[in-house]
Amino acid sequence: MTIPEAHASLTAPGEFFETEQRVIRGVDCLVWKNAPTTLRDVFLAGRTHGERTFLVYEDERATFEGFARAVAVFSRELIKLGVRKGDRIAIAMRNLPEWPVAFYGAALAGAIVTPLNAWWTGNELIYGLVDCGAKVLVADDERFQRIVGRLHECSDLEQIYVARAASASMSSDARLHALKDIIGGVGDWASLPDYELPNVVLAPEDDLTIFYTSGTTGKPKGALGTHRNMMSTLMAGAFINARAKLRQRSQSAQAEQGTPPPKALLLGVPLFHVIACHGTLTPALFGGAKLVLMRKWDAELALQLIERERITDTGGVPTNALQLLMHPSRAHYDLSSLASLSFGGASSRPELVDELNRAFPQTSPFTGWGMTETSGAVAGHCGEDLERRPTSCGAPIAVCEMKVVGPQGETLPAGEVGELFAKGPNIVKGYWHRPQETAESFVDGWVRTGDLARLDEEGFCYIVDRVKDVIIRGGENIYCVEVENVLQGHPAVAEAALVPIPHEVLGEQPGAIVHLRPGAFATEQDLQAFAASQLASFKVPARIEFRTEPLPRSALGKVLKRDLAQTFIGKPAAT
Repeated sequence: MTIPEAHASLTAPGEFFETEQRVIRGVDCLVWKNAPTTLRDVFLAGRTHGERTFLVYEDERATFEGFARAVAVFSRELIKLGVRKGDRIAIAMRNLPEWPVAFYGAALAGAIVTPLNAWWTGNELIYGLVDCGAKVLVADDERFQRIVGRLHECSDLEQIYVARAASASMSSDARLHALKDIIGGVGDWASLPDYELPNVVLAPEDDLTIFYTSGTTGKPKGALGTHRNMMSTLMAGAFINARAKLRQRSQSAQAEQGTPPPKALLLGVPLFHVIACHGTLTPALFGGAKLVLMRKWDAELALQLIERERITDTGGVPTNALQLLMHPSRAHYDLSSLASLSFGGASSRPELVDELNRAFPQTSPFTGWGMTETSGAVAGHCGEDLERRPTSCGAPIAVCEMKVVGPQGETLPAGEVGELFAKGPNIVKGYWHRPQETAESFVDGWVRTGDLARLDEEGFCYIVDRVKDVIIRGGENIYCVEVENVLQGHPAVAEAALVPIPHEVLGEQPGAIVHLRPGAFATEQDLQAFAASQLASFKVPARIEFRTEPLPRSALGKVLKRDLAQTFIGKPAAT
């Protein structure tokens, strides 16, 4: 069955994934007909799951009903403070149960929820608070301590709630409150008053979120998203799985699956990214899944939690999957409950899919592509589709489109490399208070992604590189992802990154920074010979430097090449 045939079947009238045409901000778009209209609908659907366990964090547990009561109490508190529709409420904390309470409480009060990167320094947190003009901040104690001496710089900030505050943290500042004084501890949520939600009218095109871009090149920009953006992403993962099953060639494999177990999701990706907030938290609440939170990713702890909580789905970036795969204690844990292992957000070597299938035979690997500006997944695939195309990030979901554009703005045919553009009801409105950058990146409903890519004849997308990461050696383009994938295919290599080496004649030469697998050994010459067996000579790294520690990465797992850019300065490559 082809992709168009699968889409026609799944989106037909009367089907769960039925689509319809809508005009959004002057642009014709396909939308999910049966998706919730706003986050309020998701919240109400989640509450129907009652006394089932929703959130798990270490030894703390909250039911769906307890979570709903905490959200209602916090939302009423915000209304009482004078929060109005469109006010910005910032969240700065790790993955704690209070995070989703703050998010949903603020959203149901009509605010624009603004998650800030918990990895940010004090300077960066202050930048985010000032840039969005936050009226209220909800922070954990660690983030609060980073900015406590600089709150005077945030002129719009009227109220601060500190989660899990140390008693010494709270000063006499009238703006400061311990969040526990408002909603209690996680164990208290089920006994909170059964308040009604604030009567705030919400609509699909209302502003809902500001998520900041990763900021790997310059100051982060706030992507302004709507309720419809988030509701569109809510349907994406389920659609990709349904499409894969429909296209599955082996009917017997489907029959063996039987009735799937209740969903239990392990979340190690930070909630301040759309992949976790839109793609995991919200579907879990809507669908009644248990959500096990990790304060930060740790492979050993992840293995323990998969066994203890009977986790069915987990994922993150390829590095997370690789760490589970290579962990020396993996065989000591019962991982038989794991049915899906997803990865995305960064490049991975082609062999990873086969390695995961061998190590976790009952588990289906899943990958996709999206970005902050697309509110999460635009494309994805799993099952046989992923096995046949392990280097692809998948085909677009039914309500989204992708195209590859050349230097003159022309749409390129299948197989040619150009800049990837994406379109759909999940594309954000633009960048917060940045009209010039918005006009440059958002054109007639399409977003310029900054990724170099190609599409095959069936529409499956292959990310080649970031536009800004291409190395130009004597006029020849070298796509970093291609070389990194080859190096990561060597059995000794855990991860690799390619950066330019200045060269007075050629302009640039490729240089690689490599982190080896535990106990493995390889020399610079070994890896150069391995690369030369698969790549044109001009693509082979002229220098390779080995790191004993993992490569520096952002909170979402992308290698921070700006931190590696100076590696070869003063160490010229041979001509």
